[in-house]
Amino acid sequence: MVRGFAAFYKTTPEGRKLFLRWIAPGDAFGLAALLQIQQPYLMTIHAMSEGCLFVWDRVSAQALVSQIPRLRENAYTIAGDYVASLSDALTARSSQTAQQRIARVLLESARQTGHAGTPGIELALTNEQLAEMADVTLFTVSRQLNEWQNQGILKKSRRKILLRAPNRLSS
Repeated sequence: MVRGFAAFYKTTPEGRKLFLRWIAPGDAFGLAALLQIQQPYLMTIHAMSEGCLFVWDRVSAQALVSQIPRLRENAYTIAGDYVASLSDALTARSSQTAQQRIARVLLESARQTGHAGTPGIELALTNEQLAEMADVTLFTVSRQLNEWQNQGILKKSRRKILLRAPNRLSS
């Protein structure tokens, strides 16, 4: 990804979207195109903003990797990073409170997709998206954001969160 951002999702059998991680500028995805055999798609990428991508078709990508073996090693490294990220997400879902999961998603979103400014870090997130990403109810997100807003940690407005004190979320 060159510009913009997207989200990696896994769709559950019930049709729910399970957020896995952000895709931000500099990230690579679609590494299954490097495999000799076609695999079913394991995840879905959903564009969250307008963006720009570098794209190679399967034949070109495989030819390039055969000419430059270092690209295959890089793909393994990227895949390993994704597995570690997915492992962290699964661990968080099973061992963290709802409040901790919401804070984790806000901090990751700030780091990967936020726009830093004088008053804080601006995130283009709705309560619904935040609930999906943290695997909590919409009510829980709304209640928690209101609490943090009252504490001055963030300011919530329509389709936007201004994170004023991210360091207070990490404690």
